[in-house]
Amino acid sequence: MIAVLVSGAVALVLALFGTPIAIRILSAKGYGQLIRDDGPTSHHTKRGTPTMGGAVIILATLAGYIVAHLVPVRLPTASGMLVLFLMLGLGTVGFVDDYIKISKQRSLGLRSGAKFLGQGFVAIVFAIGALQFENSRGLTPASEAVSFVRDTPLVLGPILFVLWAFIMITAMSNGVNLADGLDGLATGASAMVASAYMLVASWQLGQSCEFTPFSQCYEVRDSRDLAVIAAALVGACFGFLWWNASPAKIFMGDTGSLALGGAFAGLAITTRTELLLLVIGGLFAIITASVVIQVGFFKVTQRRVFRMAPLQHHFELKGWGEVTIVIRFWIIAGLCVALGLGVFYADWVAR
Repeated sequence: MIAVLVSGAVALVLALFGTPIAIRILSAKGYGQLIRDDGPTSHHTKRGTPTMGGAVIILATLAGYIVAHLVPVRLPTASGMLVLFLMLGLGTVGFVDDYIKISKQRSLGLRSGAKFLGQGFVAIVFAIGALQFENSRGLTPASEAVSFVRDTPLVLGPILFVLWAFIMITAMSNGVNLADGLDGLATGASAMVASAYMLVASWQLGQSCEFTPFSQCYEVRDSRDLAVIAAALVGACFGFLWWNASPAKIFMGDTGSLALGGAFAGLAITTRTELLLLVIGGLFAIITASVVIQVGFFKVTQRRVFRMAPLQHHFELKGWGEVTIVIRFWIIAGLCVALGLGVFYADWVAR
């Protein structure tokens, strides 16, 4: 567990003290946020706030992971490297998206097709890799079975698994991206989700079939390494949140939101808790559902369910203060995390 603590602490310190450096660099280069003209008018005051701050979260997470493997010296695992690849790959797609917004001076960056193609390529490479790298016990980083809190009897086979992973990864990365609309909202919620996966992976390590084979044990390939990554994400998010909370001095941009969403999907797949991610990341699922409902209902009826989607902007237009919305949505995120962890533990007790 020392590696988990070291990883989180290093990422926290680097994000906390590295973010102001990033703010100065991004401000000097003029990499400021562009605001949609059809969005809430209160957001116009945020125009020019440095964006692409998600790069700090990514770098702090990578640094935390690396240092944790030096104290003591331990080789990276296949599961850990794949999750980091997914985070870095989707972060790169987000970085390109953010850069186009800034360089072209428009609120939309990559075209939807190009962005989807980039996400899809990274997701498919991850999914194919996750079925490779068998260890001495015959375990690969991912399983072809659909999982909830453990693998279920429903086995997809390699082709359907790749499709399933693709859907999960694109959905989760876009879900965090949609939540990143108010100061600190996505960052705070992401810290909670990462904390949940740190606890899940740590518990799986303590009850691993590799060390203590019994009826309740978990068949997860590299639970220690996954806990280290989750801890680094927690530290990086909390360090960044110090500067991203209202009034935000920097935004994570698509660079951070796509990377975080990809990391969570990767952790869910490699810890065999795929469907549980819908509960733990419930806030992101709710926000994504609000957009799907809004678009679908409008296409059918030419009317809107919400004043504006994603959901947080609906409440802004109803007159709720930004800080009030963020805090209340954080409460919802915390309740979803608590429910998810409760379901995870209840399965262990029931067995």
